[in-house]
Amino acid sequence: MEVSPATKKQVLDRLGRAVGHLEAVRRMVEDDRDCGEVLTQIAAVRTAVNNAGRILLLDHIEACTRQAAETGDMAALEELETLVTRFMK
Repeated sequence: MEVSPATKKQVLDRLGRAVGHLEAVRRMVEDDRDCGEVLTQIAAVRTAVNNAGRILLLDHIEACTRQAAETGDMAALEELETLVTRFMK
């Protein structure tokens, strides 16, 4: 995966956040914490992971797909379609 250093840092920061939230969820479940609090933390994990994916997807569009559109590379455009579909599930 080739991404800019700035993009890489953003993705790693968000994934680090997700890991931290996920560890908190695990501890909360082990400690029989309130379901509402656990669900809030799960939502935070999901948001952090989604944000990391969004950043990578936008980077991919900028770096790879724009060039493919300019050159008429239909395979790259089809790949983008597949990636967006996977990401949106």
